Amino acid sequence: MNTTRIILASGSPRRKEILQKYNLDFTIEISDVDETHSDMSPAQLVEDLSYKKAMAVFNNHPEDIVIGADTVVAFNDEIFEKPIDDDDAYRMINLLQGDCHQVYTGVTICSPNNIVTFSEKTDVYVRDMNDYDIREYISSGEGNDKAGSYAIQGIFSKYIDRYEGDYENVVGLPGKRVTEELFKILK
Repeated sequence: MNTTRIILASGSPRRKEILQKYNLDFTIEISDVDETHSDMSPAQLVEDLSYKKAMAVFNNHPEDIVIGADTVVAFNDEIFEKPIDDDDAYRMINLLQGDCHQVYTGVTICSPNNIVTFSEKTDVYVRDMNDYDIREYISSGEGNDKAGSYAIQGIFSKYIDRYEGDYENVVGLPGKRVTEELFKILK
């Protein structure tokens, strides 16, 4: 009898919802990892942080499968993480509006026999927004704990012109790719 569990090393409700959509049986154990970083590319950063998050939990559960993830928004080589306050949120959204930016999610899957780390990139095109639109969105509070200060799946969706790549990646976890990697590990 296989007693290997799948553990999501994240407290993100969005990541939880994505994994549930794929009918995966998993538990959650939040990793407590310092997310400060040095000068890295967005893809390197999210891969590095996903690895640290996954390993922090995997070290306590080496017989299980642990999924760690990290998401950032990048615009013109600047990494946008979660806003520190409303002014920071305004700065980010004002830069993103009327242009294209990238969302990177890094994922690490640790199992007793293998460690897989990868990142996905999605291009997101935001419509033009005026000062009122930006301030109204910020006052909703929806983007307070989101990389880039917005949630593509929420109120902000009305400002999204289009995206190229994996939608779930922008939400916080490229579910299809994660399940493909899990099936490779489990077979």
